[in-house]
Amino acid sequence: MFTLYDLVQPDNLAEAYQILSDKRNNTILGGCAFLKMGSKRIGTAIDLTNLELDYIKEQDGFFEIGAMTSLRELETHKLVRECFNGVLPKSVHNIIGVQFRNCVTVGASVYAKYGFSDLIPALLALDTEVELYKNGRISLVDFLNQPKKKDILVKLWIKKNNRQAAYWSLRKSASDYAVLNVAVSKLDAQWKIVVGARPGKAAIALGASAALAQGNLSIAEIEDAAQRASDELSFGTNMRGTADYRKALCQVLVKRGIMEVVNANQSDN
Repeated sequence: MFTLYDLVQPDNLAEAYQILSDKRNNTILGGCAFLKMGSKRIGTAIDLTNLELDYIKEQDGFFEIGAMTSLRELETHKLVRECFNGVLPKSVHNIIGVQFRNCVTVGASVYAKYGFSDLIPALLALDTEVELYKNGRISLVDFLNQPKKKDILVKLWIKKNNRQAAYWSLRKSASDYAVLNVAVSKLDAQWKIVVGARPGKAAIALGASAALAQGNLSIAEIEDAAQRASDELSFGTNMRGTADYRKALCQVLVKRGIMEVVNANQSDN
């Protein structure tokens, strides 16, 4: 259980950022679901409830998703379910339980850069940007590769296009953390293969993705891309699985993801 010594609810982002910057152990609160599992000591906890960041809307060809939007809202939103072969709702559907998903926020899930995240691989497979209060709007890839520094994640921008996507994971039980998760997507000839819970943070298999763009997508070429993905990414061992197990599992899940995207594209044509 975490401990906090003060709680504030700022009326604007400038005030929230000032309080966040005042002391090293001041922290932005999301839904606190994962925070409850640790023993962190927080000087001043900053609750963004008053800033109206709980929304999903379309704007200028993008989905705009506020940082305080819950995973449950993302899972059930009609427009989100209808786009990208429903990859975002599918990615969060098995996260512990409905009550838990009602608490966890999109902003906290992304900002924390959790290696076990189910949402981040799906977002990486799409054309996603993050908007930060101080650092502005940058690609999700660039954000994940940056060292951690104090800022406030305000919203996500997801390009609304015809990208088809698939999400696959393996869990020891339905509500457990994933042993490995995979998201695959295609827009025109551009493919993305993303692997998360390695158990390191999610990463794009760039070589395997590029290889798919050059092929005719025979079974042999799909299996080769899956093999490439497992070879170019690194895997580790923890209580849920060994590195070798994850490496072998990667090939299986990537192949399934590619096949699902191929079938989704064929049904749209």
